[in-house]
Amino acid sequence: MLTARERDVLRLLALGRSNRQIGEELFISAKTASVHVSNILAKLAAASRTEAVAIAYRQGLITPEPTTST
Repeated sequence: MLTARERDVLRLLALGRSNRQIGEELFISAKTASVHVSNILAKLAAASRTEAVAIAYRQGLITPEPTTST
């Protein structure tokens, strides 16, 4: 359903990254990151980035990042 690149973008969305930050981390333009985000929202039928992340967690497309305790 999602491409490998869209899954990469989704993982960074879950970490709260902006399109610019996603672009920098994946070596793509912010505009390209925006297109990937739009495709993710459409494919998951999500109204927002937050909803897309919630749907992705529920569907097992991404898993929560482990946290370190101090």
